[in-house]
Amino acid sequence: MAKMEVKTSLLDNMIGVGDMVLLEPLNEETVINNLKKRFDHSEIYTYIGSVVISVNPYRSLPIYSPEKVEDYRNRNFYELSPHIFALSDEAYRSLRDQDKDQCILITGESGAGKTEASKLVMSYVAAVCGKGAEVNQVKEQLLQSNPVLEAFGNAKTVRNDNSSRFGKYMDIEFDFKGDPLGGVISNYLLEKSRVVKQPRGERNFHVFYQLLSGGSEELLNKLKLERDFSRYNYLSLDSAKVNGVDDAANFRTVRNAMQIVGFMDHEAESVLEVVAAVLKLGNIEFKPESRVNGLDESKIKDKNELKEICELTGIDQSVLERAFSFRTVEAKQEKVSTTLNVAQAYYARDALAKNLYSRLFSWLVNRINESIKAQTKVRKKVMGVLDIYGFEIFENADNSFEQFIINYCNEKLQQIFIELTVKEEQEEYIREGIEWTHIEYFNNAIICDLIENNTNGILAMLDEECLRPGTVTDETFLEKLNQVCATHQHFESRMSKCSRFLNDTSLPHSCFRIQHYAGKVLYQVEGFVDKNNDLLYRDLSQAMWKASHALIKSLFPEGNPAKINLKRPPTAGSQFKASVATLMKNLQTKNPNYIRCIKPNDKKAAHIFNEGLVCHQIRYLGLLENVRVRRAGYAFRQAYEPCLERYKMLCKQTWPHWKGPARAGVEVLFNELEIPVEEYSFGRSKIFIRNPRTLFKLEDLRKQRLEDLATLIQKIYRGWKCRTHFLLMRKSQIVIAAWYRRYAQQKRYQQIKSSALVIQSYIRGWKARKILQELKHQKRCQEAATTIAAYWHGTQARRELKRLKEEARRKHAVAVIWAYWLGLKVRREYRKFFRANAGKKIYEFTLQRIMQKYFLEMKNKVPSLSPIDKNWPSRPYLFLDSTHKELKRIFHLWRCKKYRDQFTDQQKLIYEEKLEASELFKDKKALYPSSVGQPFQGPYLEINKNPKYKKLKDAIEEKIIIAEVVNKINRANGKSTNRIFLLTNNNLLLADQKSGQIKSEVPLVDVTKVSMSSQNDGFFAIHLKEGSEAASKGDFLFSSDHLIEMATKLYRTTLSQTKQKLNIEISDEFLVQFRQDKVCVKFIQGNQKNGSVPTCKRKNNRLLEVAVP
Repeated sequence: MAKMEVKTSLLDNMIGVGDMVLLEPLNEETVINNLKKRFDHSEIYTYIGSVVISVNPYRSLPIYSPEKVEDYRNRNFYELSPHIFALSDEAYRSLRDQDKDQCILITGESGAGKTEASKLVMSYVAAVCGKGAEVNQVKEQLLQSNPVLEAFGNAKTVRNDNSSRFGKYMDIEFDFKGDPLGGVISNYLLEKSRVVKQPRGERNFHVFYQLLSGGSEELLNKLKLERDFSRYNYLSLDSAKVNGVDDAANFRTVRNAMQIVGFMDHEAESVLEVVAAVLKLGNIEFKPESRVNGLDESKIKDKNELKEICELTGIDQSVLERAFSFRTVEAKQEKVSTTLNVAQAYYARDALAKNLYSRLFSWLVNRINESIKAQTKVRKKVMGVLDIYGFEIFENADNSFEQFIINYCNEKLQQIFIELTVKEEQEEYIREGIEWTHIEYFNNAIICDLIENNTNGILAMLDEECLRPGTVTDETFLEKLNQVCATHQHFESRMSKCSRFLNDTSLPHSCFRIQHYAGKVLYQVEGFVDKNNDLLYRDLSQAMWKASHALIKSLFPEGNPAKINLKRPPTAGSQFKASVATLMKNLQTKNPNYIRCIKPNDKKAAHIFNEGLVCHQIRYLGLLENVRVRRAGYAFRQAYEPCLERYKMLCKQTWPHWKGPARAGVEVLFNELEIPVEEYSFGRSKIFIRNPRTLFKLEDLRKQRLEDLATLIQKIYRGWKCRTHFLLMRKSQIVIAAWYRRYAQQKRYQQIKSSALVIQSYIRGWKARKILQELKHQKRCQEAATTIAAYWHGTQARRELKRLKEEARRKHAVAVIWAYWLGLKVRREYRKFFRANAGKKIYEFTLQRIMQKYFLEMKNKVPSLSPIDKNWPSRPYLFLDSTHKELKRIFHLWRCKKYRDQFTDQQKLIYEEKLEASELFKDKKALYPSSVGQPFQGPYLEINKNPKYKKLKDAIEEKIIIAEVVNKINRANGKSTNRIFLLTNNNLLLADQKSGQIKSEVPLVDVTKVSMSSQNDGFFAIHLKEGSEAASKGDFLFSSDHLIEMATKLYRTTLSQTKQKLNIEISDEFLVQFRQDKVCVKFIQGNQKNGSVPTCKRKNNRLLEVAVP
């Protein structure tokens, strides 16, 4: 029987209120108390309608297991308790089944758990979508892109040990079945200022620490880095180590993730080289130096760091050094070069480091997109996941340009959130046929317009101020704001024309304040102009473009002199504004799903809930506004079927089963309960309840009714259980009685059977004993007769034996007497011959004994079976000399035969060739002794394995006996040329060493003689038959290191094919035929300039001298 599936509703066993739309009364205090109550019971997720509120627990909870994934899979959103998996499943099913593109917007401040939330969403989608090798590879690549981006884009801050310092939007693309095909990642506003400076208690980006901690010694030496963090100015030391974070292990994880995503080894190495270059840029320091014209310029103090950077990046050191000291300004056809003072040089250095790292990060995102993008061009469904920084408000006027941009993005997200939420509510009311009533809410479009208006918006004025000629400072920018925005109700400045802020001491003179939807934020104007300009001197861009490092060169395309663009690059603010506009346009095409992340405390500790901090986040996340919008009309809605299923026990007509339509059942139920008509409305598929109190009343009635039903069920169950127990006991008694009767009868039968067997055994024993007695009597009678007969026969036999013995004794006595007589006669005859032959007999006997002793001793003194063992025992007697030598010869021949029997066919062939070489060259050629110990290999060039000689291999069909590179002596001047010497069964071939092309081919039948000197050189001549086609140019003269082997194999091959012995001539002077002339080759002794190598020189038309050392 299958296990019954248990379903829990959002309203069952509630801790606090699971959906804050039902919260009563609704205010900040009740919202905070509800979140705290749920947080204290490890319930970190709460709903506001379809919005998920996530409170960071700062500890691991057992709510993300595979079993939990299965619990929320294919379930209604409100069917189970609030969870991020419920929202993920709702979004995925809408995308898969309803063909609606989805987006999941995750917002919150640093440390609230946005990154973990995005990982959970992606892991859930990966777990519930399709399976298969290709699909799993895509899922793995999508998931493994996170460690790479976190290493390069996350850092440790005072609020979060793994804070995302960039905004990320990922579009995951699915096919029609809901299987992932790939994805596209967009990044927003990387905090590149962190590269050069970090606040106290914070770190630079993770990758710097991971590289220095986890890189091998070999890698660090290659990157010219040291493991000590204190060696680098860009790394803060007070927070270099983070508790619970293993940078070395994380580095290995990142390298593995890059490999899975699809980074090639050389790409990963290039990325690490750029990271190393950024680190080392911070170590470049400058010193002031005065020029003749009185202007100050800067010089690099220590050029070692600059040299190492140039070696890493492939940049000319002088080019980069000049780029740090001079700035070239181009205007139309004019170029003006100015020197940089120390402050400007440091600015240029930091700007280069920030731009280099920022562009590397953008390249990484694009490279990941290339790997994870969908490979097919079919129509795709898209689920976007937006993990972006939340609203930031720092104390003590520390809010700068970055916070201004971040808060502008959050204003836009709040605007689209409110618009889409209201739109969704309105569409549902229209779809269900409920009358729509206008909802009053704060529209923050006026704040967005204050920032992004193209004519008088803050960003437009900042761009205008950056582009304006003349002196431009942060103060002039603030003055312009005070002129244009003074009357705006959400803009505040002490220097504006509005008199109400003139005496506001909380508003410094160098600041302005904007009243955002989340509250007032004070911005320090210092740095706005420089950060918006984001200026990198053109000299530095051109220096980077000149790098031989392919990656760095690709990061600075504007440095190409052939593509100089005098147009000013877009500012950081305008770029971000365009990116946000694109993002908003993208989000409006998708069905939104929201996750609002809240940080419970600043200590990153579990079980601590700071109500003041949470209240601050509730305000700037606009949660109260969200709840008011959701419950402006009807606070709760539910489909008729689950509503009837949940509350049907409250009415006798609907309990236990309702036969009609679900809507009719709900109408009967609500009429029976006498709920006021103004408290609910009937839609086409849902019941709408206006006040949460009505829902809680239904829940209280249901709870009481469930208790009554539980009592009734217990009563019926107890009665059923007792009756079932009685019937079981009765049935058991009948079975036991039947089994006992059977047992008693079986036992009685066994007793009767045992008694019968005993009686039978006694009777059979008595009969057997009686028969035995009769048989014994018969046997005794027979034995007595046999014994008497035996005795009688024995007596008769002994009498006969006695008679025969007497007769035999008489015959034996006669024979003995006769033998003695004959012996006496013989001895008398032999005695006269004995003296003459006695000496010879004794000599032969003595000699036989000596030979026997000799052979027995030789048996124990025989030497080893090695043919080269020359030991042999000495002879014991002089007369055995010839025998001793013959025996030695026979033994040597025998052990040689035994040794030869062990050879394989190949070894026999080698020894035969060695024996042939010995007969041909021993005591004739001085080179022969050095060749004895060298094995004959034949094909020294592995032509079959070398692709260079593929053409040569295809041209030769016969077996190759020799393949060796020789020096062919030029007939005209005696100089040598490398040739490949090939010997086959029928031909001798010469080929070019470089191309493998065959130059000459000589049949073996045309070879008449081989000539060589008697000295220690490798020269030999091959004489050809006169008149043959091969002899048109004359004989060949070669030099080789394997002369003995080549001559021997040529001799044996020629003998095998022509059945004629090849003439081997060994002489220090011999004639060769060169075309029409006969030339004498003469070998002489001489001192060589090039050591021990023989040289060949043509003296005249008739003489060729070879000087041998």
